[in-house]
Amino acid sequence: MKRFFGTAFGLGLLPVAPGTWGTLLGVALAWLAGRLPTTATQQFALVGLAFAVTVLGVPLARAAEKEAGQKDPGWFVLDEVAGYLVAVLGHPLAWPYLLGAFLSFRVFDIWKPPPIRRLEKEGGGIGVMADDLMAGIYANVAVWVVSWFL
Repeated sequence: MKRFFGTAFGLGLLPVAPGTWGTLLGVALAWLAGRLPTTATQQFALVGLAFAVTVLGVPLARAAEKEAGQKDPGWFVLDEVAGYLVAVLGHPLAWPYLLGAFLSFRVFDIWKPPPIRRLEKEGGGIGVMADDLMAGIYANVAVWVVSWFL
């Protein structure tokens, strides 16, 4: 059961780009939150989802590392889900923002500018989750900056 949730219902087991597939679950969750009746309930749902996925992700990430015998195994993608949810917090949940957050989150998650790479090296459940949460923060700011100029 731990692996089922840690792989985001099996998405992390897909053979190509598991992190991207995990991020797409975050997109789906954000899109569903966007169907709620008011902006306040949409954002409240996103905060709740991001918090729940992060709290669940820390012990599951630790278990995944133990099972795999390595730091941040590629099939564990719950961290990408949490990071993406942070990337869309406070933004309208319309497709241009969801797509912009997706693209910028993937760039920051792969590129890992400081301090993301340092957080990743921490290891353990908190380290696994923290680097993606920071990538989500960077992506969130990037979407704000781009949307300001458009």
